Amino acid sequence: MLEAALPALLELISWPGILYLTIGALLGLLFGILPGLGGPQVLALLLPLTFTMDAATALTLLIGASGATAFGGSITAILINTPGTAQNAATVYDGFPMTKQGKAGQAIGAAAAASVLGAIFGAIILTAILPVGRYLVLAFSYPEYFMMAVMGLAMIVVLSQGSLWKGIIAGGLGLMIAFIGYDPVSGAVRYTFGTDYLWDGIPLVTMLIGLFAIAEAISLWTKQGSIASKKVNTSLKGVFEGMGAVFKNFGLFIKSSIIGTIIGIIPGVGGAVANFIAYGQAASTSKNPENFGKGDVRGVIAPESANNAKDGGALVPTLIFGIPGSLEMAVLLGALTIHGIQPGPRLMLDNPGITLTLIYALVLANIIVGVVGILLASPLARLTMIKSVFIAPVILVLALVGSYAADGRIQDVVAAALFGLIGYAMIRHHFSRVALVIAVVLGEMMQQSFHQTIELLGYSGFFTRPITLSFIIITIIILALPIIRRKRGTTDENLGA
Repeated sequence: MLEAALPALLELISWPGILYLTIGALLGLLFGILPGLGGPQVLALLLPLTFTMDAATALTLLIGASGATAFGGSITAILINTPGTAQNAATVYDGFPMTKQGKAGQAIGAAAAASVLGAIFGAIILTAILPVGRYLVLAFSYPEYFMMAVMGLAMIVVLSQGSLWKGIIAGGLGLMIAFIGYDPVSGAVRYTFGTDYLWDGIPLVTMLIGLFAIAEAISLWTKQGSIASKKVNTSLKGVFEGMGAVFKNFGLFIKSSIIGTIIGIIPGVGGAVANFIAYGQAASTSKNPENFGKGDVRGVIAPESANNAKDGGALVPTLIFGIPGSLEMAVLLGALTIHGIQPGPRLMLDNPGITLTLIYALVLANIIVGVVGILLASPLARLTMIKSVFIAPVILVLALVGSYAADGRIQDVVAAALFGLIGYAMIRHHFSRVALVIAVVLGEMMQQSFHQTIELLGYSGFFTRPITLSFIIITIIILALPIIRRKRGTTDENLGA
């Protein structure tokens, strides 16, 4: 495999390989920025164009587009509180407060550096574990999925700013929304109120657009001034400060990237789960978790590191078993098949050049969009100085168009508008929208894996597997940390008195 490394890299950086990679990366960046669109949509658009290409060129174009969407989604999450893709939902929690503080350039710089380094980390881990990757993939089963979901829900305790009960109520509402539609085990239709549209549940992208984009547009419409309430730092110095913050918090970057890689390896879990779990661990292990949600740069570094590291992990089940680790990987799997490449254990032996092309293209695509993002950070930061009454209509139009573009259904537009009103009400009354989204993202996986574990292993299945036990211990620690900190703070106050 090592003898194929240099030829694969030279093919990528030579003409026309670098052209196709750049085109794919820029298209991925654009689709990531547009609310409602993302990796699956840009790959579906590009796939027919690759039919006449050779395998290496086609995969270069596709993986370049796939690798760039996560960073594109972070730009709108930071600037206008609108996650461009579902996997950027946690980035809004600190990215947008930084924008309101005049630190949009710093937040974009941090996201760009975390994205590039996260992709490099994921590619390194992917290269290292491909020979033994099948054992890692098979180590996860239904009990591990369930406990991972429970661990994610426990993050609500950490992320609930202000009233814990409001966070729990928001999480409960999220679980109720997650249970709408077909039961994943029995097939029964639940809570659809006789509406066919709800049979498949409420699309996550539609809900995110409503809760964040439309709700933010309404909120901006009612306010005076601009998005940034303080003087905006439009110099490159602020961008470089954001990039430097990644290295100052390098331990957090490593932990978040590991989380992203591991979750990427697990088929079907997705980037949104990695996003929230990485953010939650950053807040729960911080010495000052009260700063999260108020414009802490660590709240940008953690989810964006996990976002891009997870792509390397998602390639493991795709290449080793032919099981797509995400929607993007499902399209990529189709491209491999179309071009006569059969994923499986022998892929590294039969086509090592293709495997290395995928890995290198993933890294180079993130470097390309990272550089573009850094160059555009200052001009983009200036947009936050425009008066809110001019920005709000633009956000609203983009949100409504994005909600329709995702699946071409007018019902999605109506649903997005309703969630916009719900999101605005949550803003006014200080309920956590992030807690609601966490519960929606994890709800289906939790209920499905719970029933599957009970049917196959019984209740003992939750306590007899080492990885599941590890997740149980981590969940207990997550729940205990706020209580320990509160008691320690009370003790310190008493000693000080």
